[in-house]
Amino acid sequence: MPSRRRLLAAAPLAAAALVLAACSTGPSGGSSSTAAAGASAEAAAFPVTVEHAYGTTTVEKAPTRVATVGWADADTLVALGVVPVGAPKITWGGNEAGSTDWFDAAVADAGLDASGMTRYDDSAGIPFTDIAATTPDLILGLSSGITQEDYDKLSKIAPTVAWTEKAWGTPWQDQVAAIGRAVGKPAQAEQLTTATEKTIADAVAANPEIKGRSAAWAWFTPTDLSTIGLYTTADLRPQMLREFGFVDSPTVAELSEKDPSAFSANLSAEKASTLQADVVVFYAEDGAGADELRKNPLIGQIPALEDGHYVASADNEVALSMSLPSPLSVTTAVQDFLPKLVSAVKGEPAA
Repeated sequence: MPSRRRLLAAAPLAAAALVLAACSTGPSGGSSSTAAAGASAEAAAFPVTVEHAYGTTTVEKAPTRVATVGWADADTLVALGVVPVGAPKITWGGNEAGSTDWFDAAVADAGLDASGMTRYDDSAGIPFTDIAATTPDLILGLSSGITQEDYDKLSKIAPTVAWTEKAWGTPWQDQVAAIGRAVGKPAQAEQLTTATEKTIADAVAANPEIKGRSAAWAWFTPTDLSTIGLYTTADLRPQMLREFGFVDSPTVAELSEKDPSAFSANLSAEKASTLQADVVVFYAEDGAGADELRKNPLIGQIPALEDGHYVASADNEVALSMSLPSPLSVTTAVQDFLPKLVSAVKGEPAA
């Protein structure tokens, strides 16, 4: 199974910008970081206790230097008007700066200053030393799968809030709520969620042909096509497909019940013909593109693949908007990924 990290200007952004403006405390300058967070925190917001997978974390006063562990945590912070002092470098689906276009646009639109923000490389694991170097007073890991050991180490650096539902599977709405509480902006977080959900709802309403169709999100290892990898119902990708109106593939639902804690499951390629899904989404990689898979004597028997009801995702940035959904990435998901799904439903393969 591949690593989790490896598989990962329109109306929606305008809505997020309104929330950002409401959270801003005025022109930014200097190193900025999260110094404005305390000034704009809601009255009587502290101390606050936030529940998560490893217990509870109490934040005694408004944090001014927030570091993040999960890739989408920084998105939520900026959507609330807070620039983190440190965040992971986006090495899959990111831009040349190790960020994302939607994050950069939100920072610019809100007039925030991210020049003092550190982007640390987590490709070899959590960079505890780099995180400590940012001298945070709060660490967020909602969009992550940090272990108890990771949490204990991070907590020695600063109060840490871990994921709340399942490793790598906390719904973006819950991420927003927890982060909003931790930084003293619960009401603004609720407004942000409402605006983001409306963006999704409007897009879904405009594409009724998706509603009720079943979908599966798969991955393939080019050097070993004897197995079909499937993201379980707890993973964020199927979660987003459900938000767009799809229902879980019966095959995926059955496999998910066998290990509720896992974010992916395997299906033997010999059982490819049993993969029940009106639409199959997968990452198109060298050696495992649509043409290679359809020609494979076993995998080519996946019904949706045979019939052209698939999305062979070749744009990592666009795929990232579904893999790690956030109030900022939803713009890209709605504008660039949803149309691919609509085409797949119609039997028009999309890349």
